Amino acid sequence: MKWADHRATAWVLAAVAFAFTVASARPFATSWNDGSRLASVESLVERNTFCIDGSVFLTPPAEQFASGTPPYAPENALLRRGTLDKLFIDGRYYSDKPPLVSVPLAAAYRVLMALGLPKPSERPDTFAWVICVLLSGTGYAVAVGCMWSIGTRVGLSPAWRFAWLGAFALATVLPAYTQSANNHIAQLGAVAAICVLLCRIADAAREGRTAWGSLLAAGFVTGFAYNLDFGVGPPLVPMVLVVVALRTRSVLPVAACVVAALPCVIAGHAINFAIGGDWLKPLNMHPEYLAWPGSPFETTMTGVVRTRYFAQFTYTLDLLFGKKGILTNNPPLLLALAAGALVLRRGTPHRVELLALVAWCACGWLMYGVLSKNHGGACVSIRWFVPFLAPGFWLLAKVLAERPEFRRDFLVLAACGLPLAASAWLVGPWWGRVVPGYWWAFGSSLVAWGVVRWHARRAKREAPTLAFPTTGEAGKRAA
Repeated sequence: MKWADHRATAWVLAAVAFAFTVASARPFATSWNDGSRLASVESLVERNTFCIDGSVFLTPPAEQFASGTPPYAPENALLRRGTLDKLFIDGRYYSDKPPLVSVPLAAAYRVLMALGLPKPSERPDTFAWVICVLLSGTGYAVAVGCMWSIGTRVGLSPAWRFAWLGAFALATVLPAYTQSANNHIAQLGAVAAICVLLCRIADAAREGRTAWGSLLAAGFVTGFAYNLDFGVGPPLVPMVLVVVALRTRSVLPVAACVVAALPCVIAGHAINFAIGGDWLKPLNMHPEYLAWPGSPFETTMTGVVRTRYFAQFTYTLDLLFGKKGILTNNPPLLLALAAGALVLRRGTPHRVELLALVAWCACGWLMYGVLSKNHGGACVSIRWFVPFLAPGFWLLAKVLAERPEFRRDFLVLAACGLPLAASAWLVGPWWGRVVPGYWWAFGSSLVAWGVVRWHARRAKREAPTLAFPTTGEAGKRAA
């Protein structure tokens, strides 16, 4: 299977993932979340402003629901009044989503309008589908292609690489998030690309050269990822810079990475200032901007340290292991957590990069554990932690490559993750409860995994111990 190691294979798999999103994307906004993003892009396309007043996704016209081209899911009466993910600033409404990514999306849609696509306000169904494909489809495709490259670098055989990548793409919450335009699966693609770029930088450093192209690309992608989520995005920047410094041991490569990241970082903060007059603090962390009539966010706003410490501690654990936890809704990650330390202790290639990204995941988890008390709103699992799947599955690939005795565990957890992922895909990413069949699927995964571990331990105990003769006995036999 020499073709499996060919560079084109990653591109083919990325194209398949993109085609999956083309088929999966919904032709309407499915929640306040994607409705808010679509309102921002529509306003830029049609009115050259971030202000979403007048957007069909803020105040949907009743006639569009009757015409068969609705901006929101027609069966959801709650969404007929438009998105509530909004900020009220100086008498005008704005999206509460990080604004920078709306700019390239609006530019891309304007190009497509020149090629014949309708205006967003005329056909919001077409517009919603196209933006979902552009944002979520690209993120999903990049993630799948880059993770294949990671599996190759780890040393997984083609068969196990396909099984591992299949679990990443189909036995997690990712298929559900391909259905609507969201930052989280886009950030996953950026993080997966950063994983590959950091590996290239490390490989070049070991050969005594500097991978300037990879350094610039890593800086730019990191700056872009910074603007996709102001919670887990900012800690990614120092993690990447520390890895580059450790690998290259030179100031110039770090400086190149910083310079490449600055345009996106500065642009994001400049837009933040232009809209709300604050250079540093994200706009959705201003209580006064969320205090509009009927706002549901006055008591659930993220970015506030709580004083009920025990409740916050249990909530932090719940983000991982609760009924919406990132680990319990992505069963293969349980193996990465359980066996990851066994491979991280060893000085294997790219260990520094993997450790840094695992530390980034831990940092993001603790940050949300301290500064939030909801679970990302009405969504499948924890939407903020979707990008953590890239480092998590990188660690899982190391486990499968270096500790083959855990491969049966992986197959069982991945098999149990498939129906869970299918159920999440059927209900969509913006689901306020546990997905249908969750307790059966997750319970089955724990039982099956327990049986596999019991058999493995029993086989190890019953394995015959080879008796080797002592030096004296060997000498007597030789005589």
